[in-house]
Amino acid sequence: MTYNPHLHHRQSIRLKGYDYTQTGAYFVTICTYQRNCLFGEIVDGEMKLNISGEIAKSSWLSITRYFANVELDEFVIMPNHLHGIIIIVENEVKQDFSENQNLPSQCFDNTGIKSVKINGTQSQSLAAIIQNYKSVSSRKINQIYQAKGNVIWQRNYYEHIIRNAEVFNQIHQYILNNPINWQTDQENPQNLQAVR
Repeated sequence: MTYNPHLHHRQSIRLKGYDYTQTGAYFVTICTYQRNCLFGEIVDGEMKLNISGEIAKSSWLSITRYFANVELDEFVIMPNHLHGIIIIVENEVKQDFSENQNLPSQCFDNTGIKSVKINGTQSQSLAAIIQNYKSVSSRKINQIYQAKGNVIWQRNYYEHIIRNAEVFNQIHQYILNNPINWQTDQENPQNLQAVR
């Protein structure tokens, strides 16, 4: 289909003028492509991860290996999405390699997984963190299933800047209760079909 600016207009859902590299806590939601249930199922109010779900979980936990300025708080992998709290902290040793043209465009981490230099995304930003997570987890899932290029995640992600302790605690509790509330979750495909 040919691009038509009247039909195909994408607008940023990010807060205009906000610096997503600054210290702070962020609540993120990342959905699977077409909200397919790829990561397991809810059984008796608990999330039972399958192999893809375990990869999504281990990839999330490895974010701090790639980003020294990140701390992870509560998170949950659901059948077709992830909720998590990412905290960007001050990093005294922060280095920006994005301008260094001498770096290879591809390199390997200590697990032998090839990673690609991020172009166009501000280094150490929330977008760079999510982009890296999606890339690493997708690549590992595709390797397990000996697939190449299967789309795992939707194109974007949702974020909410956590501005105070009260909101932080509410979001923390929301994440903890997400599996219990799956039957009424707006991301549950059964509920999505009912809305349409």
